[in-house]
Amino acid sequence: MSRRHEGRILALQFLFQRDFNAGELEEALREFWTLHPVRPALRGFAESLIRGVEQMRPSLDERLRGFLVNWELSRLAAVDRNILRLALYEMQHRPDIPPVVSLNEAIDLAKEFGDPESPRFVNGVLDRAVKSLGRPVREPSTRQGCRGTSKRGKE
Repeated sequence: MSRRHEGRILALQFLFQRDFNAGELEEALREFWTLHPVRPALRGFAESLIRGVEQMRPSLDERLRGFLVNWELSRLAAVDRNILRLALYEMQHRPDIPPVVSLNEAIDLAKEFGDPESPRFVNGVLDRAVKSLGRPVREPSTRQGCRGTSKRGKE
């Protein structure tokens, strides 16, 4: 399992927990890392995703509502909702990660943590999101204005 996949798993676990337990982000992160001690590089990647999703959550949720057909975001399974938030955050705000990688990782997370229909559902929603991006799907973007790093690494 790659470091980034492990980081996405940790980010998903935190975001899932956060859906049910509001409160101060810094305190929630301290508690989470106490329960999940990991290598600094892994923690750094996971926390960059967590902080990004938390910061952009209102706009991510608004965009996701536009990609849902006959579904309400609040009615989605919490696992699916947070997989979608995480993947959309990467697609929109991490130019160092090709959107197809975010899509494939989201499907893998849905297979690991969702119900049997989750991978297909996540794929359908994110396929609509990918088509709206206006950036290359299979390579990192050099587009200005995206947040994130430009470092390449094993996805």
